[in-house]
Amino acid sequence: MRWLLFSFLALFWSLVSAVSFTGSRLLVVLEDAGSKDQYSSFWGDLESRGFKISFESPKNDKLSLFQHGERAYDHVILFPPTSKAYGPSLTPNLILDYMKAEGNILLALSGNSPTPNQISSLLLELDIHLPNDRNALVVDHFNYDSNSASEKHDVLLLPSPKQLRPDVKNFFGGDGIIAVPRAVGQTLGNGSPLLAPILRAPGTAYSYNPKDDSEGLEDLFASGEQIALVTAIQARNSARLTVLGSVEMLEDTWFDAKVRSKGQNAKTANREFAKQLTEWTFKEVGVLKVGRLFHHLNEGTGEAGSNSTAVSQSELNPKIYRIKNDVTYTIELSEYSHTHLTPFEVPENDALQLEFTMLSPFHRLPLTPVSQTANSTLFSTSFTLPDQHGIFNFRVNYKRPFYMTVDEKNQVTVRHFAHDEYPRSWAISGAWVWIAGIGVTVVGWIVFCAVWLYSEPPKPQGAKKTQ
Repeated sequence: MRWLLFSFLALFWSLVSAVSFTGSRLLVVLEDAGSKDQYSSFWGDLESRGFKISFESPKNDKLSLFQHGERAYDHVILFPPTSKAYGPSLTPNLILDYMKAEGNILLALSGNSPTPNQISSLLLELDIHLPNDRNALVVDHFNYDSNSASEKHDVLLLPSPKQLRPDVKNFFGGDGIIAVPRAVGQTLGNGSPLLAPILRAPGTAYSYNPKDDSEGLEDLFASGEQIALVTAIQARNSARLTVLGSVEMLEDTWFDAKVRSKGQNAKTANREFAKQLTEWTFKEVGVLKVGRLFHHLNEGTGEAGSNSTAVSQSELNPKIYRIKNDVTYTIELSEYSHTHLTPFEVPENDALQLEFTMLSPFHRLPLTPVSQTANSTLFSTSFTLPDQHGIFNFRVNYKRPFYMTVDEKNQVTVRHFAHDEYPRSWAISGAWVWIAGIGVTVVGWIVFCAVWLYSEPPKPQGAKKTQ
């Protein structure tokens, strides 16, 4: 029945107009209502993609991320507040609870306004570190806009993330120059696999407080590629949070601005980058959906790669197997792209794997595509079960940056041979020596007994006959 439900969902998502996989309700928390017009192109792009935007001030007492115990909004954009905090409706605990409810957040920072302590505390829990000096900016004396920052050098000009990190080209594949004005730099901890930098600072950049040059130059917060300008977090429940170091990147001024760097003029690609960034944050791309999932015994020949479609429904997903059985495992995966589900294709130089595991994997095998439908791909592999009885799991654990996590487990029991399933001894060539030894022993014993029974003992010589 699972595949019927999956087909219904695929049909449903192909008919709806919302571009996000999780919904179209978008909350924008903006304290300064007068600055709303500075981002008109950004709002227009979001609305054209089907989002229903609600603007609220963090000072609104009625503001709440939840209603009746459920998410009141599917996505949230937090603009930097002009005051010291967002207020009681947007505390770090409430924001984390919102992410636990699978809500997605775009958190924007700005070098023009100090970062609130509650945001610094929130990001610290996520292993993202901000400068202790809340007025610190990222500057670069080699990669800056000569038109707008000829003296301060605080408007960085960077190539697209695709050129800096080829592994993100599926999500941030545009070309052009990205302008990052007055950015707040971040450093990422090494202990969390959930963090992924989208845009890093150049090797010549550093973070310091322009109001206190001597202290900033002597004790830098970070420099070079240690500084992340845009950071992505995908929680274990697939909730997404993006930290944007410069909210000014989203202004109309920088969406199609003319910049000059190293004597060359160019136009910024901020608009396309903002589109790609919100597409990923709000789950328009990078969403993986599991459809049919089944395993079965290869009957007859037991050869790997047997056609799974020839197996009846009653033979799928048995709860118990026997050691050394030949089995086939199949999983159906789709990738959500903007408005509909598409067949999932494993990225180049990557692999989708199946683990057959007890406490540790006994097998780790690549899953190869065997067929494709209009909105999904079937991946399959065949193998022989190990010579070990116990409780095992078929597990597909696919965790990659910017992709939704796929972690599917199916528990089965693997038993020993039954007493009537063992091969006869004469069918085992290694046993022929011992069978021959038993035969020789039996024949020798029979010969000995025959000789002993039919041999008359000799009569003693000189014996007298008695009458």
